[in-house]
Amino acid sequence: MSANGSGSRPDERLRGPVVLRREQKIEPTTTDQRLLDSRGPTDWVHTDPWRVMRIQAEFVEGFGMLAELPRAVTVFGSARTPRDHHEYAAGRALGTALAEAGYAVITGGGPGAMEAVNKGAQEAGGLSVGLGIELPFEQGLNDWVDLGINFRYFFVRKTMFVKYSQAFVCLPGGFGTLDELFEALTLVQTKKVTKFPVVLLGRYYWQGLYDWISGPVLESGKIGEKDLALLHLTDDVDDAVKVVHEAYRAWEEAH
Repeated sequence: MSANGSGSRPDERLRGPVVLRREQKIEPTTTDQRLLDSRGPTDWVHTDPWRVMRIQAEFVEGFGMLAELPRAVTVFGSARTPRDHHEYAAGRALGTALAEAGYAVITGGGPGAMEAVNKGAQEAGGLSVGLGIELPFEQGLNDWVDLGINFRYFFVRKTMFVKYSQAFVCLPGGFGTLDELFEALTLVQTKKVTKFPVVLLGRYYWQGLYDWISGPVLESGKIGEKDLALLHLTDDVDDAVKVVHEAYRAWEEAH
């Protein structure tokens, strides 16, 4: 017996692949009519189905822009790092070292540590990429980005960081950097992405986090020894680049 209890099929209306039954099927116009009618309110551009199209457009734009990117390293870090701070100098040195080693650099495209890395790479003749995000309190892409795009959605932007990188390096940063760090670790741990290194640059900043992960988190069985090995903690820019390069060389040999 059908759901309406009468034994007959309920009345329905088709809206493309969507099936509308009972009171849901009452629509005064067709999809074509609504498409071709230029009158009416504009609230539709803020509906969830329209957002899906925007999300799709962002993926297409990002994939199209980055598809031919050479081997690259994504560097995360705080937008609040002052230009006269030693962390800014470290970011700039890292960008330079990565460019000289033949890697494009990808950052969030903002100020602070991100600007420092983009600047170092650009000054060294490397490809400097910035993947920005629409935020209520932060600005557009920094002046040292050669190839850039601004995203509306964090998850689209994160996909680009992961898809087009051979490694992640984390400079000191706040919630955004921590979010990107742990998402990267989760993707590598669960083998959602090809294994690649995650480097924490700056022992004085990251040591406490590393000690917590290698202490209570590991000791309570929340992660395994192999998971801990996904993290590389260092103070040295050259060491960070060496880790990246060795991992990339191993990847090349496996492919």
